[in-house]
Amino acid sequence: MLVQIVLFDGFDPLDVVAPFEVLAAGGDAVGGALAVELVSAQGPREVVSGTRGLTLRATGTLDPTRPGYVVVPGASGPSTGDPDEGAVTIPVLLARFADSAAVPLLRAALDNPDVTVAAVCGGSLALAMAGLIEGRHAVTHHLGMDVLDATGVHAVPARVVDDGDLVTAGGVTSGLDLGLHILEREFGPRVAHAVETLFAYERRGTVWRAAGHLPVPV
Repeated sequence: MLVQIVLFDGFDPLDVVAPFEVLAAGGDAVGGALAVELVSAQGPREVVSGTRGLTLRATGTLDPTRPGYVVVPGASGPSTGDPDEGAVTIPVLLARFADSAAVPLLRAALDNPDVTVAAVCGGSLALAMAGLIEGRHAVTHHLGMDVLDATGVHAVPARVVDDGDLVTAGGVTSGLDLGLHILEREFGPRVAHAVETLFAYERRGTVWRAAGHLPVPV
C-alpha cells in the first residue's frame, strides 16, 4: 500500500511531516507493507513551504491510479493581508492550489475505488475550494470551518472525520492523528498503538463517522 503526500508551493510543513513520520514508522511496524512518498503534480522537484522558506523534495509524481491513500496538506503563511497589495495569505495559497494541475489528479483519485483521499487542516479547504468534496463530511482548521461549510461541505467539528474514501483532520498537529487513524483502519489497533507508544503520543478525540445512533439534542 502506498501513501502519497502531495507537496505544493506554500504547503504547511507540519501537515506533511507529522503524517509522514507516523506512516513511515507504521510501514516499519508492518514489515514494509506500507510505503509513504512525497509527490507533486509536476513530478520530482524541490517544493518551498510557506514557513520561512523550508523546502522539501517531492520524489515522485502524484499518481491517482495507484491503490492506497493521497494526503493533501494545508498551507502556511499569514492569515490576513490584502492580496491586491501582494500579500500571499493562506487563502491565496489554497486558492492557487485549487486552480492547479493537482486538481484533475485529485478528482481522478476520488473517482478511483482503490484510493482514499485524506487531508490535514487546510487541505480539506483546498479540496473544497476546487469543488471536489461538495456534499461530503469533513473538518478543517477551526478558523476555516465557516468557509468549509459555505462551500457545500458538511463541516463536522471533530479531530478526525472518516467519510469513507475521504478522511480529514482538523488542526496543524492533527496530521499525527490522521496517520494513526490510517494505520488502525488498514492494519488494526495493535500497529497504531505500537506507533503511538514509539512516539509517546496519544490520539485526540473520537473519529467521527456518519454511523450509529443519532444523539438526542440536550
